[in-house]
Amino acid sequence: MNTPSEGYRLRGGANVSALPKISLHDHLDGGLRAQTIIELADAIDLSLPETDAVELAGWFADQSDSGSLVEYLKTFDVTTAVMQTRDGLRRVASEFVQDLAHDGVIYGEVRWAPEQHLTRGLSLDDAVEAVQEGIDEGIDSAASAGSRIRVGQLVSAMRHADRGFEIAELAVRHRNRGVVGFDIAGAESGFPASRMRDAFDYLALHLFPVTVHAGEAAGIDSIRSALFDGRALRLGHGVRLAEDIEVDREDADSSYVTLGAVAQWVKDRQIPLELSPSSNLQTGAVEGWGDDLADHPFDLLYQLGFQVTVNTDNRLMSNTSLSKELTLLADAFGYDLGDLEVFQLNAAAATFLPLEDRDELADLIVAGFEQA
Repeated sequence: MNTPSEGYRLRGGANVSALPKISLHDHLDGGLRAQTIIELADAIDLSLPETDAVELAGWFADQSDSGSLVEYLKTFDVTTAVMQTRDGLRRVASEFVQDLAHDGVIYGEVRWAPEQHLTRGLSLDDAVEAVQEGIDEGIDSAASAGSRIRVGQLVSAMRHADRGFEIAELAVRHRNRGVVGFDIAGAESGFPASRMRDAFDYLALHLFPVTVHAGEAAGIDSIRSALFDGRALRLGHGVRLAEDIEVDREDADSSYVTLGAVAQWVKDRQIPLELSPSSNLQTGAVEGWGDDLADHPFDLLYQLGFQVTVNTDNRLMSNTSLSKELTLLADAFGYDLGDLEVFQLNAAAATFLPLEDRDELADLIVAGFEQA
């Protein structure tokens, strides 16, 4: 049986890796195995900065610790380069799913931008089909190893490009063949969701779920555009929503805060935040609060009742896993098993699945945590 790693435990002893988990914000091109990159690069004669798997993984982590989303995104030039063929996409997607399952994830949504995988002759539809083949293979491999996992695709449009409507049509076209939602990704600052309003209108007309990267490299105006132009049901990161929260005063037992209009809207409607703690530190998304995980506004948002979820963003670049992120948060803020269960139930409720499936995930989470 493919049991999860024993490497991440709470101070009380609970094995975080063995707990059932939900992954909402996890990029396909940010979750490759270093050895796979080396092998796929060799097949296409692609030069790499390092040719040893350990050293290459270290290179990705070092390059990503830039404090800048723009610099952080440059590492994806390497990963996307080896994901331009059907075989490459299929292998990466299959291993991606297997690695999630090994970490105890029971449902994951994998996001990626098909328009970035067309340089070797694939069409947009070819690319989506290849990734779905890999996902199906990964699910079968996990099942053979004793792990149960379900995975849906989130098709992303690159926000600096002009293919939003085309990618929205692609997503809807594959809605019954593995695609569960739509996203826009890439450089956030200067590229608000309003630039793709026609795509979001089309998606709304077809009742298709949307999450939008917002509140990472840009602030409240970007979040506002995601909500009202994009009709976002979730916010990708959304961490800078905390800029719309004013802490009036604090004492030993409590904080007194005032919420701005956008923060109040997000809280009142329980719009999920796809927070990615380690990534947020790497890209400088939380530099307004500090440069340590304990400075991250995650706990502020959680204590105020926002619908917080925990995510990895890019497992390779951040040298992380969902279990590791949860453990880091528990260490930083003193969370216990009950808190971690809340985060997973929040994520289950936020998935782009039918209500009955979300309820089933919640039941699996409760049962798994009761056994911990």
